[in-house]
Amino acid sequence: MNDDTLPPPAPAAGKEDPETLVLRARPGRVVRFRRGAIVALAALGSTAIVGVAWVALKPAAFRIVAGDEDRTDLSSNAPPDALAGAPRTYGDVPQLGPPLPGDLGRPILEHSRAIGAGPPAGVDQAAQAAEAERQRIAAERKAARESGVMMQLAGADRPGQSAAKGNGGKGAATSPDQASPRLALDPERDPGNQQRKADFLGAKDESGDINPHALAEPISPYTLSAGTVIAASLITGLNSDLPGLVTAQVTENAYDTVTGRILLIPQGSRLIGSYDSVVAFGQKRALVVWQRILLPDGSSIRIDNVPAADTAGYAGLTDKVDLHTWQLLKGVALSTLLGVGTELSFGDESDLVRALRESTQQSASRAGDQIVTKNLNIQPTITVRPGWPLRVVVHKDIVLPRPWRMAGR
Repeated sequence: MNDDTLPPPAPAAGKEDPETLVLRARPGRVVRFRRGAIVALAALGSTAIVGVAWVALKPAAFRIVAGDEDRTDLSSNAPPDALAGAPRTYGDVPQLGPPLPGDLGRPILEHSRAIGAGPPAGVDQAAQAAEAERQRIAAERKAARESGVMMQLAGADRPGQSAAKGNGGKGAATSPDQASPRLALDPERDPGNQQRKADFLGAKDESGDINPHALAEPISPYTLSAGTVIAASLITGLNSDLPGLVTAQVTENAYDTVTGRILLIPQGSRLIGSYDSVVAFGQKRALVVWQRILLPDGSSIRIDNVPAADTAGYAGLTDKVDLHTWQLLKGVALSTLLGVGTELSFGDESDLVRALRESTQQSASRAGDQIVTKNLNIQPTITVRPGWPLRVVVHKDIVLPRPWRMAGR
């Protein structure tokens, strides 16, 4: 084979583009704005907004054009119209005529009546009667304005006292409670009044120095005397939002008061009672009273509303108190938002728009006040959890027919 029959050489492969070997493509070119142009546009827009707001909120300007006929010569010393018709000297004051019947007051009439003098000339009986009736009505109105709102019963006379007054105070027996000036508990009276404390210190007991009650012997050896403390703990919790029953369990044995050896109320006995759901403002303790004691053998004894106390002996039980502060704050915030609208006004409004705006503002203000008032009237909620320890302080002697004995003994 010669050189003429050889195939032509293959062309050399071209060089690869470096961009085809890059794994991540080059990002596109970002279009940029000049910072100065952006600042200028922002300043121009802000200026336009401020100008529009200024023109829109600018109050209407009132221009009063004074004409020649409306101009007042301030240099003239002409007196005002109110003083033009007044007298110039005391001699020009008109003289008063004879006194009229209505000019006579009560002191003059009473003095004339006391010395036996007749009515002055020109005064008839009809005028005197009319004057007396007018003064009587005025006195009744004054007494009604000065009288108290609530009717006070603390100083009212009792039937026995009325009878004693009717008999002239003779032959009527006066009880010690009536003779001693006790202080009546008046809930409407200010407890911070210092005069009430002075009255309490100055109160005297006129019943005598000898106690009228005789010594009472115990009627049974199985007696829990007044002042005995029974330890217990709650079985059911209580919530003062609604009234209800509450139960507790005696945690320690209770023995008789005289010897302290006779078991009367064993551990495990049940207490049945109720609690008061009416909570005053600032109150933090729930009032709990017990009505029955259930013994383990099924027998029971009724007690008369023995109050519950905490482990330290303080009356009532306290655990958690919810003052509803968050709800009150929400009501105050809502009332504030509604009250803001009552102070807003717009210029150049028609009578209809003004009437609608004032009516809406008044309604919103009243609604806000009622919301705050109702939130203030919400009483605190006292919650006592189950298992809370307590003490039962006996206030009357509890007499049991027999001591406690376990079944089978």
